[in-house]
Amino acid sequence: MTKTIECVLLIDDDVATNFYNKRVIDKHEKFKEIVIANSARKALFYLLESSLGKCKKPSIIFLDINMPGMNGWEFLQEYKELDETITHDIKLIMLTTSNSIDDYNKSLTYDLVNDFINKPLSGDLLDNLIETHYNVINNRKII
Repeated sequence: MTKTIECVLLIDDDVATNFYNKRVIDKHEKFKEIVIANSARKALFYLLESSLGKCKKPSIIFLDINMPGMNGWEFLQEYKELDETITHDIKLIMLTTSNSIDDYNKSLTYDLVNDFINKPLSGDLLDNLIETHYNVINNRKII
């Protein structure tokens, strides 16, 4: 059984990180479209637009914690206020450089957070996410 992730939303203010993560996701055959929001507010706007059918709804969100303006925790507060029809089938993954046990424990207090992982993304990490969150064993060849 294969699972294709139709749309990924990367939320991170760092241009270099977005460039790198987009390349890693692009190289993985299970992911189709990648949308980058360089701020949490833009990401919320994108989600509202997707609920109106104006753009593709993400299947997975990768959310950075430390961002100016609205950080990842503030995004989560707004995200949980969105209509459940928008959020109910989105996997939300905290993707961070934070090694803080406090940040990890805080992420556990949000039912909408499906995972907490450290940057950078890799093909193996994406394989594990698909297997874990979609109950699919990935038989991807590593070359």
